[in-house]
Amino acid sequence: MPNTPERPRRITVDPEGPLLVEGPVEVVADDGSVSTSHRFVAAICTCRRSRTYPWCDTSHRRRAKPDERADRASAADAAADGAER
Repeated sequence: MPNTPERPRRITVDPEGPLLVEGPVEVVADDGSVSTSHRFVAAICTCRRSRTYPWCDTSHRRRAKPDERADRASAADAAADGAER
């Protein structure tokens, strides 16, 4: 749905990923450079791991925070213990 004066631009926040912003979008970096996307929805990187920053390239999916890795390992251990019984 296009942006109109009657309808504000929609931004969807995903705590595990990028900001999804209805396009077109211009992003102004702290150094003053401007990046433009004419897509229907632009994914704005919030983790700063993206090689195409400010656009998200899903790099956030490849790395888990250390505490998340420990939680996954504990869950895997618990599942393996349950499978042995």
